[in-house]
Amino acid sequence: MCENVQKVTCNCFALSDGELQEIGVGLYPSLSLLNHDCRPNCVMVFEGTKLQLRAVRDIKPEEELTISYMETLSLTEERQRQLEDQYHFTCHCQRCHSHDKDGLMLSGDEATWRLLKEALPRLEEHQAKSDWEALLQSCSDLLSTVGGAVPDENLYKLRMTDMALDASIHLGRWKEAVIYGEKTIPVYRQYYPDPHPVHGVQLMRVGKLQHYLGHIEEALNTFKQAYQILKVTHSDDHPLSKDLLMKMEECRCEMDQQ
Repeated sequence: MCENVQKVTCNCFALSDGELQEIGVGLYPSLSLLNHDCRPNCVMVFEGTKLQLRAVRDIKPEEELTISYMETLSLTEERQRQLEDQYHFTCHCQRCHSHDKDGLMLSGDEATWRLLKEALPRLEEHQAKSDWEALLQSCSDLLSTVGGAVPDENLYKLRMTDMALDASIHLGRWKEAVIYGEKTIPVYRQYYPDPHPVHGVQLMRVGKLQHYLGHIEEALNTFKQAYQILKVTHSDDHPLSKDLLMKMEECRCEMDQQ
């Protein structure tokens, strides 16, 4: 009985909405046959409970289709530990072999970025409790403290900036939110090579903030970048892609009226 439960658990997929927010768990037996790669050639996208497998780069004849079983924005050691704990295998993909991006993720003064790393569990508690005021204040204080000693590409600084973005949005502090969001975009571009749904969704979020604040030209440019990604990762027909087309048209109309 326990063995069967473990098999089901290993082969379940986290259900997510178009913006990649987890909303449940589903079992899709045919897609459970796909193997993992930390730099996969396919992504899975949900539309309701319908799961689509979409290629994100050219795939050669007889090349294996791969997906990522987990969030790939983490150090090689962390990814391998999670895969071993949850899926019971050691990943030997090219990215793990080369330790790609690990140096960039740990860039900056080590003594300083360790302050950010050690603070993350406490910040995650604020996030879990929806204590957005405390979360935003803590993130703001820590990010001000480390300043330029830790670049935006540092993994722990990026995670903290994302937390500050989420907290600002929940509190309706749009000007702060757009500043944090815009800081993440060039970093996401490095860690999520296009076309990647995570980069596309982040662009869309930032574009909506820019649009709300009246930064119409910037918003249109951001929406365009997001659409170029999501039309590949989600398809032209996905509600998210259609929403982006509407947002771009709104921006054009508003620019014509200025």
